[in-house]
Amino acid sequence: MRAQVGDRVVVQAAHLDQAVRDGEIVEVHGPDGEPPYLVRWSADGHTSLFFPGPDARVHHDEGGGADQEAPAGRG
Repeated sequence: MRAQVGDRVVVQAAHLDQAVRDGEIVEVHGPDGEPPYLVRWSADGHTSLFFPGPDARVHHDEGGGADQEAPAGRG
């Protein structure tokens, strides 16, 4: 997974009664855009260091205005 400041991270709910979490990446701590990321979560504005798992996706603008989705994992 690669990201840059300003991208959005979305974490899918593990159970039906849980909410999807999303937030803005405010810092990238790994080399070449790799995790961990400092994320400001949309629900409460809290920031935390985030190590994405397989349920996380990064959404970023590829210059055309449309969101692109990158799955978690190396790549």
